[in-house]
Amino acid sequence: MSVTTMPQTEVEEPEKGGKKKILIVLVAMLALGAGAYWFMLKPSGPPPAPVAGATMTMAEPIQVNLAAGHYLKVGIAVEMTDQAHEADPSKAVDALITTFSDLPLSDVTTAEQRDHLKEELLKTLKKRYHGEVMEVFFTDFVTQ
Repeated sequence: MSVTTMPQTEVEEPEKGGKKKILIVLVAMLALGAGAYWFMLKPSGPPPAPVAGATMTMAEPIQVNLAAGHYLKVGIAVEMTDQAHEADPSKAVDALITTFSDLPLSDVTTAEQRDHLKEELLKTLKKRYHGEVMEVFFTDFVTQ
């Protein structure tokens, strides 16, 4: 019997580090993309300040019940931004009623107290009109 030997073939070993190289390249590309976004596309600085638009009467004078049988007759106008859409006056009337109802007469008689109430009303109107209100003015303010 004769024995033949088989030719020996070299077994190729897989390339070492192939997956690592691909991973490193992907991470580097991701880092470059994030850096480009950060420096090129991010907004620069604070948003521009709103520009004053039209001043419009939002509530003809209405009567609001105060505490102890007193009442307040109050009307307002608001200065909107130049980007403001048409404003629904019912939101302003509701804000007036909510802000002034059931207050004691002593809370609405001095200029300091009116200024504080005006600031509170302005905060409420800015929320209800999504920042489109810049200022609020009393057009009528009578107590009894």
